[in-house]
Formats: sequence, C-alpha cells, structure tokens
Amino acid sequence: MTHADTSPASAQSRRNVWVLIAAQAILGAQMPMIFTIAGLAGQTLASNACWATLSISIMVIGSMLSATPLSAIMQKYGRRAGFLIGTAAGALGAGIGAYGLYSASFPIFLLGALFSGTYMSAQGFYRFAAADTASEAFRPKAISWVMAGGLLSAIIGPQLVKVTAQAFVVPFMGTYLAVIGINLVGSFLFLGLKIPKPPAPKVGEAKGRTKWEMIKEPRIAVAVICATVSYALMNLVMTSSPLAVVGCGFETSNAADVVTAHVLAMYVPSFFTGHLIARFGVEKIIGLGLVILAGAGAVALTGVELENFFVALMLLGVGWNFGFIGATTMLAGEHAPSERGRMQGLNDLLVFGGVTMASLSSGGLMNCSGGTVQEGWAAVNLAMLPFLVLAGGALIWLALQPKDTRRA
Repeated sequence: MTHADTSPASAQSRRNVWVLIAAQAILGAQMPMIFTIAGLAGQTLASNACWATLSISIMVIGSMLSATPLSAIMQKYGRRAGFLIGTAAGALGAGIGAYGLYSASFPIFLLGALFSGTYMSAQGFYRFAAADTASEAFRPKAISWVMAGGLLSAIIGPQLVKVTAQAFVVPFMGTYLAVIGINLVGSFLFLGLKIPKPPAPKVGEAKGRTKWEMIKEPRIAVAVICATVSYALMNLVMTSSPLAVVGCGFETSNAADVVTAHVLAMYVPSFFTGHLIARFGVEKIIGLGLVILAGAGAVALTGVELENFFVALMLLGVGWNFGFIGATTMLAGEHAPSERGRMQGLNDLLVFGGVTMASLSSGGLMNCSGGTVQEGWAAVNLAMLPFLVLAGGALIWLALQPKDTRRA
C-alpha cells in the first residue's frame, strides 16, 4: 500500500463509503418498493388507466425540482444536512401517500409522490458524496461500491412489498407505512458521515466556471447526455414492467420478483464496474452499457413470457449500471470542489428532467398506444431506440475530439 492508501484521509474516505453503502441498502429499499406498487396503486385510484403511472412521474418531477436546491444546501451546509432533508421528505411523502390510499384520493396520493421525489433526489447524491473524499485512483471504486449497496435494497424492498402490500384492508397502504419506518431508522446512519464542506471562496478569489461554461466542455456534455439517457430509458421500461407483467396474466408477486431481478442486475455489477472502468476506460464501459440497454429492448420485443420479462429487465439493470456509473465517474473528474454544487445540481436537474419525460411517457405508451398490453409493452421498448442513437453518437463525437479533450 502507498502512503496515500494508509493516510487518515483515505481511512475516512473508506468509512464514508461504508456509511453510504448502508444508506443505499437500507434507505434505498424504498425505491423498488414504490416502483413495484405505485403503478398498481394508481390503477385503483385514477379515473383513466393512462394515468396509472402518474405518481411515479410526479415523484421524478419532485426529484428534478429538488436537485438544484439540495445541491446548494449540501454545498453550504454539508452532505449530512441534505441527506437528512431527503429522509424527512421520504417519510412525509410516504405518510401522505398512505393517507391518499386510505381516503381513495388520487390528488393526495400524487402529492405524497412529489415529496418522495425529494428523497429520490437526495439518494442520487450518494454517488457524488462517495467521490468527495476519495483519491483519483479510488474514485471509480468508491462510486461503484456505493452503488453496489443497492444490491441489498433490491432484495429488501420487493420482499417487503410481498409482506406489506395486502397487510391492511386498503391495498398497498401497508407498503407506504413501511417506507415511513425505513426513513426514520435510516436517517441515523448519517451521524457517521464525515465529509468536510467545500471552503467558501475568499473575497476576490475565483469561484469557478459558470454552469454554461461547464456544460460546454465536451466530456461534461457527453457525461450528462449518457447519464440522462441511461437513467431515463431504465425508468421508461421499469415503470411499465409491473403493469405489463400483471396485464399479461401473471401475479403481483411475479411482478415483484421481476423488479427484484432488475434491481439486483442494477447493482451486482457495481462490485466490478469500477475495476472495469480503471482497466478499459470510462468511454468503453459507457458504450457497453448502451449496447446492453439495446439488448434489453430486443429481448422484450421477442415475447411476453415470464422469462422474457426477467431477462429483459436484468439486461436493463446491467446496461443502466455501466452507462450511469460510467457517466458519473466521467463527470466527477471534470469539476473542482468549488464547482461541485453548481455542476452536480445541474447534472441531476437534467438527468431527472429526462427521467421525468420518460416516466410521463411510460404509462401513456403502455396503456394508450395500442389495443392490447402486448402492443403497449412493444411501444415502450421501441421508444428506446432514438435515445440510444443519441447517446451513442455523443460518445463517437467525443472519441473524435483532440486527445487532451477526451482524456481517460
């Protein structure tokens, strides 16, 4: 080990990573829980089936709207403050959602989803927090290890859905009550997080580049495009998958198992994604992720048997992992600490803006673009193609830039 590996800074970085892994595993369980049942719950409340997944879209809108203010709060008051705001919002959103189900009010249910989006946004910053105190060599591993914490959330979340979805007379209300408990318990994890706040610029000292100056940098622009496409397409297909599984004659428990397999596939590769990035370069791993996402769509289009859903959703998870972690790693190395709040907030605003559009489109494509469930599911997967072409073209464009612009 080098001296840098055994320094107090390195030890603290690793402790921070372990805290964030635990947060990803425990607090992150609420995301697969909500994604599994939100569309099904929406079907029981919405007057039009086309709006069944609207709560997921509203949650993503909440995440998009929260990204910039949360990033600014973390820049000024530290990561812990932002993460605690996220857990408080997650508990509040779940409480409102439970009351919406109890009162059979779709608008109240949607209001809860909006607050849940603030938690979703806060969770998105775990990956950046992992990089804050990491050395350049450790950064890809730190990011991928924190993302790997989602492996446990992939197991915990859907299994809790099986236990809680029908625990009360009102379907799915028990799941939202369980989410409240997860947020209250998980918030204590952040007492162990120690990430220093970025020093405030002194009078007359440069404050770093503006958002516009940063987004014009080729590597930053491509990182944002690839992160947005990877996350948006994953959300587009995953949001509709429980509706498609149940609509094709399978059980809610089957839908939960498919989501479990999908989320496992999202996070299991994280144990080696960082090593792959270090060995082969971030651009190649992002490109591989886009190819795998295309493969997911191809498998989904070949049939609607249960095995098709499992294989397609697992490929979707792996493709997201390579594309999104690769893009995050590329972005994390392209801005200074003083620019962190601006760039990370802008990135997640754009990413979740794309995810919002995907989520809004998902329910409409699934329920209103054909006469059958099979036609709707096919429309969802075909919609991936133009965006994969966009992200792939951006990577090729970056490869054609001068070497100092596209450094690995």
